[in-house]
Amino acid sequence: MFDKAKKMWELQGKAKKLQKELREMEFVGEELGGKVKVTLNGEQKVISIEIDDSLINLEQKESLVKFLSQAFTSAVKKSQQTAANKTKDIVGGLGIPGL
Repeated sequence: MFDKAKKMWELQGKAKKLQKELREMEFVGEELGGKVKVTLNGEQKVISIEIDDSLINLEQKESLVKFLSQAFTSAVKKSQQTAANKTKDIVGGLGIPGL
């Protein structure tokens, strides 16, 4: 019983460390060869959005929104994948069944 409690305490500590580490990471999603970029942190909050001046044209607004959405989705996927991999490494190392 004490072993399980100790492992859970260790897991909480590692989870807090992981959250801090993820907050400090940045993920960039790009479209159109880097002309549209969205940068997120590990909490999936937008840090910046960059749009090349050559793309700013009211006639192409729908396309720009589409590419911006795709860049955002790309950055979120990278963030989620990194978080999942790091969480898997932490939980897998504890040897607690079901986690």
